[in-house]
Amino acid sequence: MNVKRFEDLEIWQEARELCKVVYEITSAYPFCNDFKFHDQMRASSGSSMDNIAEGFDRGGNKEFYQFLSVSRGSTGEVRSQSYRAFDNKYITVEKFNELLERTDSLSRKTYNLMLHLKNSDIKGLKYT
Repeated sequence: MNVKRFEDLEIWQEARELCKVVYEITSAYPFCNDFKFHDQMRASSGSSMDNIAEGFDRGGNKEFYQFLSVSRGSTGEVRSQSYRAFDNKYITVEKFNELLERTDSLSRKTYNLMLHLKNSDIKGLKYT
């Protein structure tokens, strides 16, 4: 598959789906009343998605790698926040398990792309 836009990346698509799920669960009661936590979890999931896009559009593999690292960190943050949400009874065990599965998958795939970029002779458009 030839990737021409960040929207073509499987990890961006998965991050987008994670973001949708986070928005859904943080909109429900009682989660929606914990405004700070609600906003923090939404920001983390958005950061995961947005950093993939920004890094890709920078045009260089080194920068893309760096932004993927930030994205992966944000995915880990969503994973940790999922435990907090579950522990505070904001989400069901089913939603909790879904979030753990999604964050684990996204983290692994992001890491694999990072390894690919690190070992690739292709440097991207910037030649850096």
